[in-house]
Amino acid sequence: MYRLEKRPQPSAVMRVVSPLLAAVAMLVTGFVVFTLLGKDPAQAFYVFFIKPINTSYGFGELLLKASPLILCGLGLALCYRANVWNIGAEGHLTLGAITGGGVALWLGDSTSLFALPLMLLAGALGGAAWGAIPAWLRNRFHTNEILVSLMLVYIAQLLLSYLVHGPWRDPAGYNFPQSKAFGEAELLPMLIQQTRVNGSLVLALVLAGASWFFSEKTFAGFRLQVAGLAPAAAAYAGFSEKRNVWLVMLLSGASAGLAGVCEVAGPIGQLQASISPGYGFAAIIVAWVGRLHPLGVVLGGLLMSLLYLGGEAAQMQLALPSAVTGLFQGVLLFYLLAADIFINYRLRNTATATPPNAAPSSTEAGV
Repeated sequence: MYRLEKRPQPSAVMRVVSPLLAAVAMLVTGFVVFTLLGKDPAQAFYVFFIKPINTSYGFGELLLKASPLILCGLGLALCYRANVWNIGAEGHLTLGAITGGGVALWLGDSTSLFALPLMLLAGALGGAAWGAIPAWLRNRFHTNEILVSLMLVYIAQLLLSYLVHGPWRDPAGYNFPQSKAFGEAELLPMLIQQTRVNGSLVLALVLAGASWFFSEKTFAGFRLQVAGLAPAAAAYAGFSEKRNVWLVMLLSGASAGLAGVCEVAGPIGQLQASISPGYGFAAIIVAWVGRLHPLGVVLGGLLMSLLYLGGEAAQMQLALPSAVTGLFQGVLLFYLLAADIFINYRLRNTATATPPNAAPSSTEAGV
């Protein structure tokens, strides 16, 4: 019989290498899946991973989709480092889109230079406010933040649906569930000509640097790391668990809220019933693939963005279902978690293992 036994010292090298091993295992699984579906694996891999980014426009789409994934992933990484299991980034993103978009609709077709900064601020505050709900419920009533943050996602999406079907619907929009289009001053500036890459990419990279500085160079970041690695030591040192919960939930909510307002002020340009194809949920995988490190989150966001683009290309050119994107995302997370298990634990054969309190044999005793 075999059982998992905790390793005395997990390998630091394997923690860095394991995302690469998980990606390779994902590709092997994709090879098998494409073969079973009757597709040429070489052609399928080309369509899925190479063709979407072999033009400047395609590479721009990679950066465009990576931006919200990075913004959401940075906030979730802070939560997970502190052992706060927030999975509601999709809800924070939606609230950020609602509050930021609401400011744009309130301002109208404004030409003010302050329109876009106000929208970004409103989006961050809206996401933070949505993150404050599970933080308060956990600290006050000891509720499970996993369940609360997940349920709030659907409340946020239903609120958005109500607004674009009702009071915020564009009267000149032919009855489509969408708001009025935002003005020119309420849209993010474009960064690369003939692509859709906008200022959200700069914002994501700046926040990645700020996240690294916060985690590595500030006492608050040190406090969060101690709380995640050694909760008993954090309690002994007097670090407040409630303060940590408030801090990471507000920061992750604000970061995902920025992702939401950047979507409506960027490629969408208005509020619609559907803002995100699931960036908030995919960001959970981004955070873990990136090993909860800001640089890793940036790389993980690019990888997940490529999976989104590949899934779209596979639908159009290979007639594969849209679920193939979710398949690759889920398989990647599965292999990564499996790698984590064997980094921290090893299989031990209990049939041949010597019980800890067993008396030594005559040979072991030197008789």
